[in-house]
Amino acid sequence: MLFAFRDGLLLTSRENGRSVPSPSSVEDLGLDVIFQQGVGVLRGQGCVAAEVAGGGEAPDGYVFRDLRGLWGWDEDFFRVAGRAKQIVAWNQTHQFCGRCGSRTEPGDEEFVKKCPNCGMTYYPRLNPAAIMLVHRVGELLLARSPHFPPGMYSTLAGFVEPGESIEETVRREVREEVGVEVGEVRYFGSQPWPFPNSLMIGFLAEWSSGEPRVGDPNEIEDAGWFGMDSLPSMPPKVSIARAMIDTFLAGADPSTPA
Repeated sequence: MLFAFRDGLLLTSRENGRSVPSPSSVEDLGLDVIFQQGVGVLRGQGCVAAEVAGGGEAPDGYVFRDLRGLWGWDEDFFRVAGRAKQIVAWNQTHQFCGRCGSRTEPGDEEFVKKCPNCGMTYYPRLNPAAIMLVHRVGELLLARSPHFPPGMYSTLAGFVEPGESIEETVRREVREEVGVEVGEVRYFGSQPWPFPNSLMIGFLAEWSSGEPRVGDPNEIEDAGWFGMDSLPSMPPKVSIARAMIDTFLAGADPSTPA
């Protein structure tokens, strides 16, 4: 399966967007592939990430789509496509050494670039981010970004800063984004997220004090408490944000020992 990206967009079938070409069809499709790398196996088929040169139209029967538009269709497909997107982005941004400026070369290991001049090695970078569901009795704290689809609300999230533990990130982000303090913070789970190169680390955060207020409207345009029977439009099921919300709707907390 060929996960070919051009300018961050994935080449999929025009008909339904639910299939990608095979690696052997690259020449037949007339694709100008400038980088490719194996990224694992999906349903018994080998998968290849590829970068396609910009310009021109997609081959007949195909179209370049934003990967976000494939949310909620097939979790395994989305996972491999996300991995491919990250590997393509890593190759694009590590053509030259950040220490001495020399052009990098493929290393001896998979997913390694090495500088032949100063010896620096570069692996695909992941940006750890905390994503947290703030809750109190019968209510969830959800917020809306101006970049979300109309009407959609989700959990809060933010990147880890240097010298900060992930739990400290949870408390800081909730305080900065909506002016609320949280008490107990418990680990929920994690999820790789290819927008752009994140590892989302999920937490359940118990409300302690304060009421939601919007800080920077460029990040959060609205936030508030929602009862279990009055929830707004929510993220797709493929996201860890939705997994945390659904867990509470089901009345179960997987972070609580059995």
